[in-house]
Amino acid sequence: MPLVVEVVSPERTLFSGEADMVRARTVGGGDIAFLPGHAPFIGALATWTVEITLTNGSRELAAVHGGFVEVSNDHVKILSDLAELASQIDTERARRAQERAQAAVQRGDEAEAEGALARANARLAATGLTVGLH
Repeated sequence: MPLVVEVVSPERTLFSGEADMVRARTVGGGDIAFLPGHAPFIGALATWTVEITLTNGSRELAAVHGGFVEVSNDHVKILSDLAELASQIDTERARRAQERAQAAVQRGDEAEAEGALARANARLAATGLTVGLH
């Protein structure tokens, strides 16, 4: 029996469908994968990607900018204030945002820049581009 997966932001449901596996990165816990039959779980999401392996073997990637993952009874819910499917990400805009954030970090403007850099890196990783992590 496959997982039922939903990726939801306040504005809309970005993804709803069946999957064989979901991989996400949690705050302080690293990456975790969910398969059918997984024990109930609730965790805070780091700003990074969520990878959904669909039942047909293809993948759907999303950049999530924090939020929560909840798993119970073969249902995986990703709740994030801001999430974007890879197909909806403007890679050039994300690359420019990454460059601006890296420059701000180098200048010492770390408070806001670290978050902006994490969001840009998540967007670029979701689109399949290699990202240099800091």
